[in-house]
Amino acid sequence: MTPPARHQPEDHRDVAAGTQRAAIFGISDGLVTNVSLILGFAGANPSPGVVRLAGIAGLVAGAFSMASGEYLSMKAQQELFERELDIERQALKEDPDLERQELIGIYESKGIDQEMAIDLADTMMKTPEMALETHAREELGIDPTAVGSPVKAALLSFGSFALGAFVPLIPWLFASGTAAVVASIVLAAIVALIVGAFICHLAGRSPIRSALRQLAVAVIAAGVTFGVGRAVGAGTGAA
Repeated sequence: MTPPARHQPEDHRDVAAGTQRAAIFGISDGLVTNVSLILGFAGANPSPGVVRLAGIAGLVAGAFSMASGEYLSMKAQQELFERELDIERQALKEDPDLERQELIGIYESKGIDQEMAIDLADTMMKTPEMALETHAREELGIDPTAVGSPVKAALLSFGSFALGAFVPLIPWLFASGTAAVVASIVLAAIVALIVGAFICHLAGRSPIRSALRQLAVAVIAAGVTFGVGRAVGAGTGAA
């Protein structure tokens, strides 16, 4: 007789700490921002050196902006979480019975009968560490182990933005004119499709729709800025 198939544990990804979000958003933002900037300058038909300078400046400035913004936002979130945890830690120390009653009430509100709620609360209140983690999760909605690292997120944002921003700049390091414009568009389109497909891979969904959506965003942004650059260049008498 064939034994029943064993249930495999779910393969969950860590989506709470913010690192995957920072990496994906960084690459996407770097790509869209710099391909738009590069094509905006290219539309005005300046010398290739001006376009390269704009692309490099956009890469460096954008990467630092992304990193500092990610660091500050995650640091503020971390400090807020730590403040709430300190308040809860002090409450557990000063009036553990009241906190126990709060935990019982939370369990009962979830449909657990009173006797089992009391047993669960007593179990969770046995040690200060377990009590704090339980109250943080149940009362505050905070996972103390998944608040994330601001420094790690900032470095990841910096690197991912720079990577995305470097892609449309590559052709301008070796070519100029129409060839460089076309190459930038093609490279940016390919990477946009890859990023969109990867987002859906993480979400466990079909990659086609997300890939096309990511491509559409990049095309619209780049097309608008190229048109603006062309109009401004023509208006100032550029060649």
